[in-house]
Formats: sequence, structure tokens, C-alpha cells
Amino acid sequence: MSRDRPTEDGLIARFFAPLAGPGADGMRDDAATLTPSPGCDLVLTADAIVAGVHFFPDDPPASIARKALGVNFSDLAAKGAAPRGILLTLALPDDWTESWLAAFAAGLGDGLADFGGALLGGDTVRAAGPLSIGVTALGEVPTGTMVRRMTARVGDVLCVSGTIGDAALGLALRRSPPADWGAPLGEEARAALIDRYWHPRPRLGLGPLLRHYARASMDISDGLAGDLAKMLAGEGRCAEIRVADVPLSSAAAAAVALRPDLMETVLTGGDDYEILCAVPPDVLDACREEARAVGLPLRAIGTVTSGEGAPVFVAANGLRTTFGAGSFSHF
Repeated sequence: MSRDRPTEDGLIARFFAPLAGPGADGMRDDAATLTPSPGCDLVLTADAIVAGVHFFPDDPPASIARKALGVNFSDLAAKGAAPRGILLTLALPDDWTESWLAAFAAGLGDGLADFGGALLGGDTVRAAGPLSIGVTALGEVPTGTMVRRMTARVGDVLCVSGTIGDAALGLALRRSPPADWGAPLGEEARAALIDRYWHPRPRLGLGPLLRHYARASMDISDGLAGDLAKMLAGEGRCAEIRVADVPLSSAAAAAVALRPDLMETVLTGGDDYEILCAVPPDVLDACREEARAVGLPLRAIGTVTSGEGAPVFVAANGLRTTFGAGSFSHF
């Protein structure tokens, strides 16, 4: 490591103290304070991303920062929470540079400005292995209103935000060599898919209506099929999903038209970071109307059914499919 590099204290003062929020004392102390707003509960979540597992080491540093934020704020969004702040743990490999760190800090600041919240503290250490970024995100909801994951009931309508499968397809295009089906898509479509892989879009604007209407909610991080199975595990619940109703972007639809087998990647691939929620049928129309009003439409894709086993995906021709390994797992 170069002797010209700043010390840990200097690194924090230069790159991260400018992002510090109230209660962080300019990152000069070992801890921060955070007081919930009156009548609110704190909501806490933590996710780490690791080079070579969740992102490519040569991905743009600003994009890596926004991804670290986005995956955590997506969890807050699914709980109906508004961000208040984050704690950041940054484990840097020996080859880090000040220009990389400056771009990372800039991306972190831009993400906090876009999503809300502030940097409250954390730790910066030397990594024995690849770059690792841990974020603990803190949000808040009105007392008693956090939306749980496993509280859906038989008969509830399953809805998703945004579009599904873009990031999984983008990952295939980001690999070296890229997937062979990418060339016919054209540069604009390829760029759109890779952008979804680089930049999760936490659907924080859906928070108030999820608290009001959704019986259960989670974000789709490890694939629609697998995360839906997690939502409904136990208590005699299953689901039927209409594949034709799963929303696709124009780029993903073009890829599936070229290679119909990619629909399995769409349904099982990770990194969507969209909202999956269960809504009682009698409030579905009101819920979807409010979602449209905030510019984040929800698409009804299926129904919670009674039964056991993996969710059933029903194609337009009536073919029924289940996915035995439809969720990313580290272990």
C-alpha cells in the first residue's frame, strides 16, 4: 500500500464525512444517534455485496455504491418504510485507489440524495480478500404498520411493481463473453438491461400504499419464483402465476422473443429489486389506482391458493411449470 495514501481517519474525513447526517457528528465519533420521528417505529435491515459475487470488480465504482444502497433500501421499501440513514462497512483490497474511492463516495452521495437518508457511521478496513461493502439501512414507519413478508392469505392477489427479469438478462450480457443472444437486440436494449443490473431502483414511493393495502410484501432479490416460494412457505399456501401477466420491459420482451427459453431466466433470475405484494381482492383496484398515481404501477400476476409445494407458473397455452431451484442462494 502506498505511503501517500490517507490514513483511515483522513480517508473518512475526505470521502465520507461530507455525506454525514444529523447525529453523526461529522463522522468524528465511534457511534451516532438517531431519534425516530414521533409515533414511528424504526425498521432495520442489512445486506452486504461482495466483488465477484454480487458485482464485477471492474464495474463503475459509482454504480457499485448505488447498488449497495439500492439493495438495502429495496428491503425498506417492501416494508413500507422511509429511509432515515445508513451505516457503511467498507472492506478495501490492497489495490484500491483514491480515484476509485472518490467515485464510489460520489455515487453514494448521489444515491442518498435520490433515495433519502444520510450516512450515520460505519467502518473502513483492509480486506484480506475481495472488495466487500456492507450496509445497514435504517428506516421508519408509523407505529405498528410495517408490512410483514409471510402474512398473505389464500385468495389474495399477487402483484409486482416495475418489470421482471431485466437484471438477470443484464448479468448475462455483462459476463465475458456476453450472451450470444444480445447482439441482435441492439445497443440500446443491451444497455438498458445492463443498467438494471448495475442500478437497482428501490420502489420507496410505494411505501404508504403498501402499508394501507398490502397484506404481505417483500422485495424480489433472488428471483420471482424463489422469493414467492419464501413468501408462501408453510401454512398450506401456494400460488398460481399467469406467465403472460408477468411484466416485461421492451428489452426483455425482445430477448425472450429471440430465445423463448430465456423466460426461465426472467422468472428465476435475481436482482430485480421490485416489490412483490399480496393484496386482498376487495381493495385491489384502489391499491393499483394509487400506485398508478405515484407513477409506480402494480401488475396483478396471480393468486394465493391453498396447497403445498412450489408456486405454479401457468403459460398462455395452459402448460403448468414449477421451479425446484428458483432462488439464488449463497450456500
